[in-house]
Amino acid sequence: MSSTDLLFDLTPTEEQQMSREVVRRFAREEMAVAARAADEAGALPAGFLRKTVDLGLNFMPVPEALGGVGAGRSPVSNVLTIEDLACGDMSMAIAALAPLSVINCVMDYGTDGQKEIVSQALATAEFTPAAMALMEPGIGFDARRLNTRAVLQEDGSYLLNGAKSMVAFGPEARLLLVFADTGEGVTQGFLVSRDTAGIAFEQEDYMGLRPLPLYAMTLRDVTLPASARLTAAFDLKRMVSLGKIATAALAVGTCQAVLDYVVPYVNERIAFGEPIANRQAVAFMVADIATELEGLRLMVYRAAAQAERGLDCTRIAFLAHRNAIKYGMRIGTDGVQLLGGHGFTREHPVELWYRNLRALASLDGMLLA
Repeated sequence: MSSTDLLFDLTPTEEQQMSREVVRRFAREEMAVAARAADEAGALPAGFLRKTVDLGLNFMPVPEALGGVGAGRSPVSNVLTIEDLACGDMSMAIAALAPLSVINCVMDYGTDGQKEIVSQALATAEFTPAAMALMEPGIGFDARRLNTRAVLQEDGSYLLNGAKSMVAFGPEARLLLVFADTGEGVTQGFLVSRDTAGIAFEQEDYMGLRPLPLYAMTLRDVTLPASARLTAAFDLKRMVSLGKIATAALAVGTCQAVLDYVVPYVNERIAFGEPIANRQAVAFMVADIATELEGLRLMVYRAAAQAERGLDCTRIAFLAHRNAIKYGMRIGTDGVQLLGGHGFTREHPVELWYRNLRALASLDGMLLA
């Protein structure tokens, strides 16, 4: 390995930079302006998901032979996209990217047949809902020790029983990647169609992520063919790490929105004849937000870079995720605090970002970098 292979270069490629310009414009013009109304309505804006198809994200990792662009898997590019969309709105970002996470997982660990199914269903000119179903209700969730069970039957099929929480789109999802314990603590993924018998959904309501349709899913004696199981190459540890990196990227984008809002606010808000930014306590709080955000961003980028090179990113992904939860909440809280009484009102978006940032600790496995 040469010395240049060890360099940590944050400069986006020309293709990544062009893609970021498109995604940032979309986040600014289609997401940020609609975020408040979507939160109040508790639903995604009409036509929003259809517009996300024009970004072409689902086509990127799909091979040309299956109708895609054939650009391959790029955790770095995915992190940049997640960050930029989350800066527009976290709820809409998760909704837009949920099918891409299913595609990425199947392209990593799926059979040829599964790759073809996913490509035909999700890499199309129309938005098709799909989602990961990893998280489970209860305290102390651990992806390595799932309560959902997949029991191998004599005929080679699998019988699934269990419950999942925070499943995006629920009954609207055409495809679901359901993760279950196949015995002896081994977690495996199964590609499941929404019309499979034995699956039931109940919509859930949360203090944040209100526009995102989230459901509790129950599996009762769900029978799946052996062909539904991902390949033996499935790497749970890497998938969980990619999920933590994606969650941290959501935090980076949302915290950037907070910083972009409070800087002009504190410079324009006049109290006792001068901008409140002139007060040292206010200036230092804004500086802390910028410092914590930049540190989190660098950690997320480093984790994504290690993942892209095929290195073990477990440690750095865990640290990035932990920092995202800790400093994401701090930045959300400080954003509300900087606006004083206005921060507690719905007149300003900081309370919305605060509520969404509260969800970071509960989003394991919803998106993948």
